[in-house]
Amino acid sequence: MAFQLSPGVLVKETDLTSVVPAVSSTAGGFVGSFQWGPVNQVVLIDSENTLVERFKEPNDDTFKSFFTAANFLAYGNNLQVIRSVDESVARNSVGNVDISGAIVIKNQTHYENSYEDGSADVGIVAAKYPGELGNSIRVSMADANTFPTWAYRELFDDEPGTSEYVNNLNGSNDELHIIVIDENGLWTGVPGSILEKHQYVSKASDAKQPDGTSIFYKEVLNNRSKFLWWMDYPVGVTNWGTKALNKTFEDQPTQIDIVLSGGASGDEPTDGNVQNSMSLFANAEKYDISLLPLGDASASTIIYAINNIAESRKDTVVFLSPPLNTVFDNEGDEAFDVVSFRETLPSSSYAFMDSGWKYQYDRYNDVYRWVPLNGDTCGCTVHTDFVTDPWFSPAGFNRGQIKNVVRLAFSPGGSAIGTNTAERDVLYKKGVNPVVSFPGQGTVLFGDKTLLSKPSAFDRINVRRLFIILEKAIATASQYQLFEFNDEFTRAQFRNLVEPFLRDVRGRRGIIDFKVVCDENNNSPEVIDRNEFIADIYIKPSRSINFIQLNFIATRTGIAFEEVGA
Repeated sequence: MAFQLSPGVLVKETDLTSVVPAVSSTAGGFVGSFQWGPVNQVVLIDSENTLVERFKEPNDDTFKSFFTAANFLAYGNNLQVIRSVDESVARNSVGNVDISGAIVIKNQTHYENSYEDGSADVGIVAAKYPGELGNSIRVSMADANTFPTWAYRELFDDEPGTSEYVNNLNGSNDELHIIVIDENGLWTGVPGSILEKHQYVSKASDAKQPDGTSIFYKEVLNNRSKFLWWMDYPVGVTNWGTKALNKTFEDQPTQIDIVLSGGASGDEPTDGNVQNSMSLFANAEKYDISLLPLGDASASTIIYAINNIAESRKDTVVFLSPPLNTVFDNEGDEAFDVVSFRETLPSSSYAFMDSGWKYQYDRYNDVYRWVPLNGDTCGCTVHTDFVTDPWFSPAGFNRGQIKNVVRLAFSPGGSAIGTNTAERDVLYKKGVNPVVSFPGQGTVLFGDKTLLSKPSAFDRINVRRLFIILEKAIATASQYQLFEFNDEFTRAQFRNLVEPFLRDVRGRRGIIDFKVVCDENNNSPEVIDRNEFIADIYIKPSRSINFIQLNFIATRTGIAFEEVGA
């Protein structure tokens, strides 16, 4: 405390209420192919409805990605989604492809860095995102000069004129009406439907509503439209986009009514595109995720996700499925082909592999689809967190029920629990977790192994996730020891912070026992002189039951149970 130089009362407050904080364990991350939406930008999705709103319904090219994400969201409500495209062919629809060809605008940052200055020379507007859906967008605008002959004038309350803001600055003729139409019905199913109306927007760059909100039409389109970016002013005008003071804005010279074209999604993104998008998740400080389902991923992308995301972050588990051709129309060879695929992948306690694909109904297109199971097995871990804790196994009849299954491409070992398990044995020995359909009991995740090859407590997902929670929570709390003195007071403060947290985890069945060592034994004078602080935390993790042996012993009627050791 500071020394007082004259009489008085000094009030000092000390906060000893610090605790180990709760950390997220149910947040997922996903990279996939979608019809619409920003590219290489993380979007938080909380439900299947929001997924449709931001990335549009599935089609024949995008259904595997869509339903992997949707299946995860059937169990949880926190999925950070990145759309990936083949950037060599994906294009945004534009107003004039004849001038310089269509362009790709990946997201808002890309637009602001490359196209906001109006130099693209592709017409007055562009579709917000790449994809064929942009080719169904019609854009029409009118000012006072063109409104009387405008085809959409009946859809607006009054003709555009001069805004109050511009009028107060002795300007005039700044207002515009803009309408966005679903020309071909690709958005709504009804050609000609109205998608957006922007009325009484302004040609003046500084025009505002009384509450300070910009009504400059460029800002309105860029910030409020779900469908359009502003790209340039109409040909023939010179003072649109200038300030309002004493300005009479030029008339719109001709009717502006265009259907955008040139939009394309291209084929599925390449492995390089997907991995480039996925690299965003390597930033653990910016993106807090714990689960990473991969959908229909190649071996190359799976290896990238394990090595460069999960093993690098140390707080995320990758969920993966084998290729469809290993389990579909491959009767008798499924288990061996799945294992062969698994053997191309690295050993890691941060990866969890299931045994295949499921057949499910696509209500958007009224067809059935084959979809990889990793969205569901990842979802089972979220469900486990909600009903128990992350250190419980997500497998089995209590927490491992798979939703929305018509049938499995491969149900290892048939439908018996205790017999005919040869296929499950082959898979489980290699760390592949069977998903099995049991008559009358549903489709169940029937394993909890990680892809760690060596025998270890970390070859079980519940133990791996236990340590992720412990390490993440305690590391977060430990930040507040930085720049304190490495003395007994600080060390005791650390122990008093961590031990109650571990006692709570033990009380919730996550660990059997623990010990925290943080004293002069591991914080020697040499450690202190190096400005370091060391704490050793010993954990005995709880183990899930994988094998049950039931011994039934028949005895004669006259025999006492004590005589046979019961």
